[in-house]
Amino acid sequence: MNILMISDVYFPRINGVSTSIETFRCALAERGVRSTLIAPAYPGAEQDDTGLLRIPSRYIPLDPEDRMMRSGAIRLRHADLQARNFDAVHIHTPFVAHYAGLEIARKLNLPCLATYHTFFEEYLFHYISVLPRSWLRALARRFSRGQCNAMDRVIVPSRAMADALAHYGVSRPLQVLPTGIPDEQFHGGDGCYFRNRYGIGKDRQLLLYVGRVAHEKNIGFLLDMVDQLRHRNPRALLLVTGEGPALPGLQAETERRNLGPHVRFLGYLDRGSELHDCYRAADLFVFASRTETQGLVLLEAMALGTPVVALADMGTRDILSGERGCRIAPPDASLFADLVGGLLSDGPTLQRLGEEARETALQWRAEEMAARLEGVYASTIASHLPARSLRPA
Repeated sequence: MNILMISDVYFPRINGVSTSIETFRCALAERGVRSTLIAPAYPGAEQDDTGLLRIPSRYIPLDPEDRMMRSGAIRLRHADLQARNFDAVHIHTPFVAHYAGLEIARKLNLPCLATYHTFFEEYLFHYISVLPRSWLRALARRFSRGQCNAMDRVIVPSRAMADALAHYGVSRPLQVLPTGIPDEQFHGGDGCYFRNRYGIGKDRQLLLYVGRVAHEKNIGFLLDMVDQLRHRNPRALLLVTGEGPALPGLQAETERRNLGPHVRFLGYLDRGSELHDCYRAADLFVFASRTETQGLVLLEAMALGTPVVALADMGTRDILSGERGCRIAPPDASLFADLVGGLLSDGPTLQRLGEEARETALQWRAEEMAARLEGVYASTIASHLPARSLRPA
């Protein structure tokens, strides 16, 4: 089987979409499924994958982290792509990649799938504040409905996202298929080394957030929580790792509220080494985002034995269901702090939750999810009629 994937984002741009694509490509390769990924070229990025086609891209105003692929440069690759004998096209993002991927699928008469990674309905208003939120929500729903209904099949990482798309009016088959955790993420990490490196005493009780430092991640809620927690747990320290547009504002807010002794921003940590140490050092992983289509970082933390306390919104519900290795927090900063404080003062419960967390994460292995994706590809290819053109959006 030979799959053409296309995405508007990929490494070195770090986010959940990039991680999902990499995880699936590696696990699929181990199953003998070949994949070629079309993605933007980033300034200074090296070509480190023979199955990666970097497309010339341009700067996006007000969004320095991302790049926009040039559609004309993708079209110049059509003849080369046709010679590679792909079996299907898999689109991962809804911008240039969506329309270019759909054009390729139609030109080569291939079935076309898409993964709906991002809950745009609760995303856009953080970046387009000049329009009413209700307008942006309606726009996002209409946009998503049209794009999804142009596909042969749509993959979603959680049941909540499948329900949302069905509510939008998406009529194409919806397949729930989360991103898995690679085996190597269940091993390694040195919490003591991490604490020593960053001068964090053994007596500090570490709370950890990992992810993009963006407005939609609701990190301000975690600052509110820590503001409440510090009075009953003065040794508590929240580590915020990652980078993003909300970072300057959160740092300023931390200083304004005199939270410096209880909040530290660490920036980006290398996923293959230092991040594992960070997970191991933490007593709890805390998460308040309400826009996740899955919440992959929760599984990463749990895979390394770090219990999770999080809001159960959208995609995180599937992971938090049953509360094994995790606890569902109320959407109130003071009550969230009470839950966290109670766990930090209960060593035996924390230890038990850590053991449960690893057991739970084992159910989300990348190999299993890749096998399921291979099955989705096979059934979609089998049902594709060569004479049928894809439905227009």
